[in-house]
Amino acid sequence: MNKRIEMLTQKYPQLEVVAKDVDAATDKIIQCYKKGGKVLLCGNGGSAADCTHIVGELMKGFMKKRPVAEKQAKALKKANPNIDDEFLSNLQCGLPAVNLCESQALLSAFCNDVDPEYIYAQQVFGLGKKGDVFIGLSTSGNAKNVNLAANIAKALGLTVIGMTGQRDSKLSENSDICIKVPETETYKIQELHLPVYHAICDAVEAEFFDK
Repeated sequence: MNKRIEMLTQKYPQLEVVAKDVDAATDKIIQCYKKGGKVLLCGNGGSAADCTHIVGELMKGFMKKRPVAEKQAKALKKANPNIDDEFLSNLQCGLPAVNLCESQALLSAFCNDVDPEYIYAQQVFGLGKKGDVFIGLSTSGNAKNVNLAANIAKALGLTVIGMTGQRDSKLSENSDICIKVPETETYKIQELHLPVYHAICDAVEAEFFDK
């Protein structure tokens, strides 16, 4: 088991029951990135905010700085003389992640023109590729728009990771891996989702940038 996940359960003993699922989800995300894939995320309300948080940890340095590798830096400078060392010193390596909750123009247009329950499924259909990872956050696990997105993600060959509360749900059924934190009240579920995804982001970052 990844040492970051072990640290998570030491700090939050109640999360021992999901440790294997957290570890499995971490491994799937790592394998996705090693193959050039990306992570797509969605949720509603506080879970949508959690998606923004996760993208922030993946797309820039989280626990450590991520300087541009020397080989890539040379290639960028060769490709464009306007890019110099100072320019590159202000960039960090990112792990591709997209929050499907933030495309306001697309979301409002799709809600108006088609069906609001399919706002996330449409984006997964347009962006998702086999080998990518889809993460759906739903405290109940029964958010219809999240589950519709999970269904098309699975059909396209994405790995589906759910983050829910402890009850069985549509999302736990639709997921390849479902992290069902041991709480049933919405705010308590969200309080446990945060350390879980911090541990995952930390472990994924370490895999690529602890060199």
